[in-house]
Amino acid sequence: MKYSYDFEIKYQEVDGEKKIRLFNLENYLLEVAGTVADELGFGIKVLHPRGVTWILTRLSVEMYEMPTHCEKIRIETWIEGNAHMLSTRDFRIYSGEKLIGQCKSVWAVLDLVKREIVNIFDDPIFEGCVDGEVLDMQRVRMTTIPEPTGCAPHKVVYSDIDYNGHCNSCRYLQAMTDAYLPDYYGKKVRLDINYSKEAMLGETLQTYYLVTEDGVQYQQKNEAGETSCSAKISVLN
Repeated sequence: MKYSYDFEIKYQEVDGEKKIRLFNLENYLLEVAGTVADELGFGIKVLHPRGVTWILTRLSVEMYEMPTHCEKIRIETWIEGNAHMLSTRDFRIYSGEKLIGQCKSVWAVLDLVKREIVNIFDDPIFEGCVDGEVLDMQRVRMTTIPEPTGCAPHKVVYSDIDYNGHCNSCRYLQAMTDAYLPDYYGKKVRLDINYSKEAMLGETLQTYYLVTEDGVQYQQKNEAGETSCSAKISVLN
């Protein structure tokens, strides 16, 4: 089964080109995923009292056009599958009847005390929720940046922390694009982002970035030198 939600892009969500920022677009996708989960009976409202929660582990977005201020968009979503401790949820983004983007996201369930991934997909609350349609988006694998073009620090502060007690998924991307943003206006753009290790209040992340011919690659490391998040923004013709 598929679900659709309508939105109007707000002025505070666009940049100087009047186009929605990538991290604000990600926020819409996460909001839709959470709303559907709540409506189907396995959202945070149900999971949190059980001591577990949803976390985003991987996100791939292709945008053929970036919506602008006051533009109305429709986000269609469905659950591709629940398997191997992971839930795959897909999206299509429309402006009117025009397809302007698509997205594949992968989610896991986190134990809030142990801070470990757990498998709860055999629970009856998940019965009948899978649509099964597979969105054709090839996975882009991240590599370590050997010689970065630059580096920018970001301290995880109060406004970064979300309902799950760690840095909000969109905040990693915001710090990355603040460090360096390729010029993708008027072109097709693809975002791939992997979340590896949660960042907590007070931690300082170093955002290393490498400018390439087709965009920019990012790697965020915590104070222990561990990769918290990695991403790539590719500018396509």
